[in-house]
Amino acid sequence: MPKVSIIMGIYNCASTLEEAIDSVLSQTLVDWQLVLCDDGSKDTTYAIAEKYQRLYPEKIVLLQNPQNMGLNHTLNCCLAVATGGYVARMDGDDISLPQRLQIEADFLDSHPEFAIVSTPMIFFDENGDWGRSYSIERPQKKDFIKHSPVHCHAPCMIRREAYLSVNGYTEDARMLRFEDVNLWYKLYAKGYLGYNLEEPLYKMRDDQAATRRRSLRSRMNGVYVTAVGFKLFQFPWYMYGYVVMDFLKHVVKGLMPEWLYLKFHKKAIRKW
Repeated sequence: MPKVSIIMGIYNCASTLEEAIDSVLSQTLVDWQLVLCDDGSKDTTYAIAEKYQRLYPEKIVLLQNPQNMGLNHTLNCCLAVATGGYVARMDGDDISLPQRLQIEADFLDSHPEFAIVSTPMIFFDENGDWGRSYSIERPQKKDFIKHSPVHCHAPCMIRREAYLSVNGYTEDARMLRFEDVNLWYKLYAKGYLGYNLEEPLYKMRDDQAATRRRSLRSRMNGVYVTAVGFKLFQFPWYMYGYVVMDFLKHVVKGLMPEWLYLKFHKKAIRKW
């Protein structure tokens, strides 16, 4: 059993996958397992993953969906075969900094009161690093109201038993692109706690392609996830005004021209 399993759903990321996998191979923590699941890619993503699996058969597990099933289903497929005591997330177009797994695993080793640890992210595009995120150190349920998501999903590491206790990701099309927010609601509702480290240990590719994936339709999924989460937390009725505010915020962002959204998006994120 490896100490850490990294689960990675991959879909049409042939141009970035090698850099992502290489960043895992460069980790200072060597006791890891990488579980890849191709979600019906139309490019050479699967062939690239297969090449790495042949090179590192003892370290890399490769799965393939018969057709495109969505990230929530794909990550559950990865979870089903992951054997590490800790389960880390990563995306096929991002980069884990070399000490990421070691620092996160050491934190969970020394802090049994936390089931989740994550880090801020460095944002980059074809021109290099351009910003970074910041997170609440010890999120509480009340922080879900105005600061959701309370953890960055891609750089997180979670105790495997916590993942399994909530049956992983909810496989509902209405939660796609917000399956992580639903996961945080489920874990916190069950009494698990998380922590955000101050140091960014992960680089997220935030370019024009990423912007185009944030459609109005997908943003409505975010509103649905928030409403379901408020119900799960048993928030009082008057708190649902925040769901309406969330709806209006997503509508404005979804209808905004791409160039204008990018301008406000980058302005809202602190420069790196």
